[in-house]
Amino acid sequence: MAKVSMVTNCFLVAGSLLVPSAVVGQPPNLLSPAQLSAGWIELFDGQSLFGWQPTSEANWKVVDGTIRVTEGEPGFLMTTTEFANYELHVEFQATAGTNSGIFLRTPFVPTDPQQDCYELNIAPPDNPFPTGSLVGRVLGDSVPKVTSGEPRWHEFLVRAEGPRIVVHLDGRPVVDYDDPHPVLRGRIGLQFREGAIAFRNVWLRPLGLESIFNGRDLSGWDTNRTEKSRFEVTKAGELHVTDGPGQLEFEGTYGDFVLQLECFVAGDGLNSGIFFRCIPGDMMNGYESQIHNGFRDGGPTQPVDCGTGGIFRRQNARRVIARDHAWFTKTIIADGHHMAVWVDGYPVSDWTDTRPPHANPRKGRRKKAGTLAIQGHDPTTDLRFRDLRIGELPPARSRSK
Repeated sequence: MAKVSMVTNCFLVAGSLLVPSAVVGQPPNLLSPAQLSAGWIELFDGQSLFGWQPTSEANWKVVDGTIRVTEGEPGFLMTTTEFANYELHVEFQATAGTNSGIFLRTPFVPTDPQQDCYELNIAPPDNPFPTGSLVGRVLGDSVPKVTSGEPRWHEFLVRAEGPRIVVHLDGRPVVDYDDPHPVLRGRIGLQFREGAIAFRNVWLRPLGLESIFNGRDLSGWDTNRTEKSRFEVTKAGELHVTDGPGQLEFEGTYGDFVLQLECFVAGDGLNSGIFFRCIPGDMMNGYESQIHNGFRDGGPTQPVDCGTGGIFRRQNARRVIARDHAWFTKTIIADGHHMAVWVDGYPVSDWTDTRPPHANPRKGRRKKAGTLAIQGHDPTTDLRFRDLRIGELPPARSRSK
């Protein structure tokens, strides 16, 4: 019988697929509809190292839906994206004697786990900080001996929220740590130090997002540039967008943030987008996370007009995941000059703006906070949005890379 565990009120079956692929040529869905609705995203898609970056010469590779490393220079496999408040689910398999870990809120090259990150250790029982401990900070409470004997899969569930780090190992609470001098933002890193290690089912759920659409009216939204578009709230509490061009602009401004929403495209091959870091009051003058579910005869990896989740005119979606006439989720993270997008939990774009700085994001790199805008593209526009939530990231520290 497969092991069943609880992740934020969403049951999952460890090591197996909950939802079959709906489209030939599409990757399997590693997350259930309930998990997607709760905001979970895949950091590891089960097939590639997209969204990850090694720090050393080690043989990181994907084997049968797992990330594995056995030899090479000690170092890390780091996410390209920085995160702040989240729940993190990771399964790992370690051989006897393995010394590894999962680094939380870390710079690209961490130097001191007591100062610039949190190291959730994977280590033998005789290590000063055995598996389930935060190195240099706190010992795990009554942790099982997971790196001795026959290797098997184990599960970490981490909650990092403000100064507090809570860790469950195989469903048991092992750490509840409140940092008086917290590190509030950084990457997630998988460590290779000594001994073979494997990871799978690496999922994350952002925490602390606040609603920006109340489902009753357009409070907080600027309707001065709607022009030919119509933005209406339905009886079901959804934001219905028709006709165009035009835009609905949120009055708040955001620089580094996490945005999550659900979208429904009520037509075939319709075009829209979510604009961010916009120049306030300008028409669609920001970075655009595209909405267009069409693809060419070559299949989902051949998007039409950038593809849903692509950064319009900057990076095409590597795969069209969403489908017209069906609800899908979208997660946009902007951290510094880097931005990434997930559609139905799947990472579809990962782009760094290397252009010279400019106040106008059409002409160069804009890191300054700006508004959000929902696009009405043209007379065929017919989309619905719901559950729009956003959270600002804490100020960034200097980056090593």
